[in-house]
Amino acid sequence: MCKFKKPNLPQGATEDELREIMFNSLYSLDLNDKLEKRDNDKLSYLSWANAWAEFKAAYPSATYRIIKNPATNLPYFSDPNIGIMVYTEVTVEGLTYEMWLPVMNGANKAMKETSYTYQVWDSYQKKHVEKVVQAATMFDINKSIMRCLVKNLAMFGLGLYIYAGEDIPEKPADEQQPTNETATKARKVKTITDRYSGIKQALSSCPDQNSLMLLYQQHKNEVDGNNEVKALFTERKLQLQKAA
Repeated sequence: MCKFKKPNLPQGATEDELREIMFNSLYSLDLNDKLEKRDNDKLSYLSWANAWAEFKAAYPSATYRIIKNPATNLPYFSDPNIGIMVYTEVTVEGLTYEMWLPVMNGANKAMKETSYTYQVWDSYQKKHVEKVVQAATMFDINKSIMRCLVKNLAMFGLGLYIYAGEDIPEKPADEQQPTNETATKARKVKTITDRYSGIKQALSSCPDQNSLMLLYQQHKNEVDGNNEVKALFTERKLQLQKAA
């Protein structure tokens, strides 16, 4: 994994310009080799320890807060009908972002304080079968809080590409699923696109050739292995030379 290297911050830049440079630097950081995936889970996860370590390297003064329910003083909010939600806040240099996350089981189904059942289509038995979602425990809530924190950090740019597409509505369970070959190809295309999108965005924010060289050094392997991205670096270098 590329360790975070703080970019050169131009003198006289406004607060918004500085935040944009830092956001793009964090967004372009390649975290793919630190991602984890559970069995039978299409989502990828970044451990909170790795995420917090990288974030503190960028913002040593950063702080976070787990929001508690004022009625119970517990770190979650529960509705008997729809489930349990947790919230966090991250503050960096006067800027605060809030994030929320439902408590979910291994199948990404919302957990509640009591167990419940739902039905899915079994393509082998050719009929609907009943599944059980167990009641949430404090262990489940603790995991969700730390996952919420990682997602909260992504609002500042760190690992934001990991969450691309997570809000796309899922197909009903009884609709035909893509073949393994099709799904594998789709994942490969998405991984390649996500991997380079942050670098491309960071390129446009490089204010000088020094910051451009730093960006290149952070992602040398990725740039050298992709002719399109390499050409964009060359183009940006020529633009900065003309502007100098």
